[in-house]
Amino acid sequence: MVLMSDTMTSPRKTWMFSSMRSKTRPSLDEGENNFRRRLFSSFRSDRRERVFLPGEEQPDMGAMKRFSTLFSSFRGKISKDRTGKEPDLPASTELSTVEEKAKEQRYASGQFFFEYLVVVRPKKTKDGIYEPQIIYQFPKRDGMVRFQKEEEEKTLKALTLFCFPEGVNWAPLTEYPSETFSFVLTDVDGTRKNGYCRRLLPDGKGARLPEAYCIISNLACFGLFSKIISLTRPTDSWLEHVDFRTLFKCLSDEEVLQVFAATVLERRIIFIADELGTLSQVIHAVTVLLYPFIWQHTLISIVPEILIDVVMAPTPYLLGVQKSLADQVTDPTELLVVDLSEGRKETFIKCMGDEDTILPHKLKDEIKQALSAKNEKSSLEELNRVVPEAFLPFFIKTVGHFAKYIVRNGKEQRGEFQRTNFCKAIESKSTRRFVKKFVQTQMFDLFIQEMEQRPASQDGTGETRTL
Repeated sequence: MVLMSDTMTSPRKTWMFSSMRSKTRPSLDEGENNFRRRLFSSFRSDRRERVFLPGEEQPDMGAMKRFSTLFSSFRGKISKDRTGKEPDLPASTELSTVEEKAKEQRYASGQFFFEYLVVVRPKKTKDGIYEPQIIYQFPKRDGMVRFQKEEEEKTLKALTLFCFPEGVNWAPLTEYPSETFSFVLTDVDGTRKNGYCRRLLPDGKGARLPEAYCIISNLACFGLFSKIISLTRPTDSWLEHVDFRTLFKCLSDEEVLQVFAATVLERRIIFIADELGTLSQVIHAVTVLLYPFIWQHTLISIVPEILIDVVMAPTPYLLGVQKSLADQVTDPTELLVVDLSEGRKETFIKCMGDEDTILPHKLKDEIKQALSAKNEKSSLEELNRVVPEAFLPFFIKTVGHFAKYIVRNGKEQRGEFQRTNFCKAIESKSTRRFVKKFVQTQMFDLFIQEMEQRPASQDGTGETRTL
């Protein structure tokens, strides 16, 4: 079993299922850096693409609901292709307690990579002894019936004992050799759960107690889980699943800016490529360029053939279509079709013609100048630094003054965004012309709605302006 080192020589820092940032990013000039800290820092933790596991509450995602509605209209196509029909279940089926339990276990845990991730630490009780207790658990499951809750309690209680089998003989430490180990929990019916545990002394100063980070899974993959007990994350969490290399390999800087401009105005955009990986990587990279704003409309990185009619949707979208299906993209209305395939004759198969004039000329040149810091040999980490630093100042310089125009009657009162005054405050005519279009987008509207609902101390200024 591989033992993972606590220290790493690379610039990225080892972390243990935490959200700590690995390093600070190179700063902008002082004025822009202050804007960035005040206005956008609060969005790093919650404005991310997330994968929701069972038991985790999901936010109300309007875009996803809209796509679900759209998808349902195509379900009939799938049913037509089926040659058989599953038999209907009886209206009432009675199962014994054991059968019901087995059924619940199959559906509750057997389909997932892991069941739980927990952090266990010895805690001092009233009797003066140390007892291992769970200080963090993911996911926290709600809506379970009584026997499920009882089973979960037994499992969680057992794993704490296995994480610290030494018992109560613990005292705060200043040094502790980290270790990785595994254990097996066997239920009365013979089913097994595997525990993969990493124990170490957490960051801090002075004497402190060790912690155990434990993954519980039905899968017996000791080698695999022992390797992923130690994880690294990018400089910023919003870049976790993004690879800019494919985007800038397929498109020139000028072409990226034209795609960015069309995306900012929430237009209908289709990407075409031979490889599936190219489609997904490019689309995810394009959406990240919008940070701290979020694409609110339909996004399908790879469109299945059965859903190809989605290209006819009248609402904004970002779609990835395989080259073999390109002939089926026949929508005659206005949209941007971007060919990412090698050996293409032209990049923009279809466009609206104004993509290169949407962004203010001066700010566009500044983005291009910032992007010149990268090259073909730039690593993923270098691109994760250069690219965001090129695009984020664009939003700071165009709409970074929004907080001054959120007016409220009191610190705890909902704010009201003064849109007209906000636009008039922009001196540059070209920038003002762009902003008047951008403020009509849904991504900006939802951004402002969230800021209006926040307390004055969190709206980017800490000030209260009254009507």
